[in-house]
Amino acid sequence: MHMLLTVLAGMLLLSVFLLFGHLWGATGSAVALGAKVFIPAWLAVALAHMWVGVNLSGYTVRQELPILGVVFLVPAVAAGLSVWYFSKP
Repeated sequence: MHMLLTVLAGMLLLSVFLLFGHLWGATGSAVALGAKVFIPAWLAVALAHMWVGVNLSGYTVRQELPILGVVFLVPAVAAGLSVWYFSKP
């Protein structure tokens, strides 16, 4: 359940980045830039999530790596699809 909520939070954060991209430039390329900026920001959040799981919750890195993969990849793939969609001429 916690992993699902974290993925949903990532999707919500992606929508905020896309909205800011639209507000900054009101073009498809500006929205795509918002999605491109989201990916490293979300990687930092996902790594912080893993750090909390390992250091504070007592899980091992081996147990947390699959969770990191899902937590990072689902919103990152959505961001990649957004970049592709909004970069089309």
